[in-house]
Amino acid sequence: MISGSWDQAPHQALCSVGSLLEILSASPSAPPPVVLTCVRTNILKTIALGQMLSLCICGTAITSQYLAEKYKVNTPMLQSFINYCLLFLFYTMILAFQSGSDNLLSILKRKWWKYILLGLADVEANYLIVKAYQYTTLTSVQLLDCFGIPVLMALSWFILYARYRVIHFIAVAVCLLGVGTMVGADILAGREDNSGSDVLIGDILVLLGASLYAVSNVCEEYVVKKLSRQEFLGMVGLFGTIVSGIQLLIVEYKDIAGIQWDWKIALLFAAFALCMFCLYSFMPLVIKVTSATSVNLGILTADLYSLFFGLFLFGYKFSGLYILSFTVIMVGFILYCSTPTRTAEPPESSVPPVTSIGIDNLGLKLEENLRETHSTAL
Repeated sequence: MISGSWDQAPHQALCSVGSLLEILSASPSAPPPVVLTCVRTNILKTIALGQMLSLCICGTAITSQYLAEKYKVNTPMLQSFINYCLLFLFYTMILAFQSGSDNLLSILKRKWWKYILLGLADVEANYLIVKAYQYTTLTSVQLLDCFGIPVLMALSWFILYARYRVIHFIAVAVCLLGVGTMVGADILAGREDNSGSDVLIGDILVLLGASLYAVSNVCEEYVVKKLSRQEFLGMVGLFGTIVSGIQLLIVEYKDIAGIQWDWKIALLFAAFALCMFCLYSFMPLVIKVTSATSVNLGILTADLYSLFFGLFLFGYKFSGLYILSFTVIMVGFILYCSTPTRTAEPPESSVPPVTSIGIDNLGLKLEENLRETHSTAL
């Protein structure tokens, strides 16, 4: 139990979720401004973490483009396979040495088929988006990839019982407006040179990939908030390695055999794998304290970071609309994070007990506690 006044307690200790809820319950006279300060601090952390994920995605995009343009290496499945192998070697091995119900064998006995489907969705989401670039245009991919956000919100509504407010829909619309601005800047800057060999097939691949990303992200939020981050990453590492390995042998064995390996190509593969491993490792941490939807809004800036680096690395033309697009997306992201979502009560016994509280739920809990404490005081 934390005792003493708000002013005497360390700020970092007060801003922990457990401490805030404990103090609010025990101290009806606690001043709301301190609570709001802590919530703002957590929102700023969320924004920073979201942009860190965007930079990881930017790293994967730049290394992939270098491999494709300079060395004519187009092996997205091999690159994903290396990432899944790293997840397997690190997180799956952690599960293997766990005891009790958290042990790898125990998890497989109870939920093996669920994680097979999750691994399949994750692998194919990565593959379909990359494959779509061979058929359709950059503009189509950037625009249609956003289809995953409404799919994600719908899945969160039914599976995670998330309940949105009007401001959340406005925030999503603002973010999508920023994406539209980015696409317009691409067209004006002359980056839309490829008309695509079969636009309809490419567009369908993007929509399928975006939908599978949404499925994977909702499952990720469910597992990391109800169970554990290690379980999610360990299972994705295990089944992602199996699925991508099989698919690798089927669709890319000729491309891999044709690679003229040298230290530069190996270094690019290593850099891609490092960025992907960091992305997969850190994303559950961010989702755990926010939500899958807010994370997906935050990483919309990844394409813009790639464009900014491309100005120096690939000779892209600069447009002031890129800055405007980044600003609009960030405004929408901050707007979304500024107001907590509401979580409806699920039917009894349908969902395991929650083991952690994210920022979305934290804001709601703080509001509820403040109302209760003020009514008690009156």
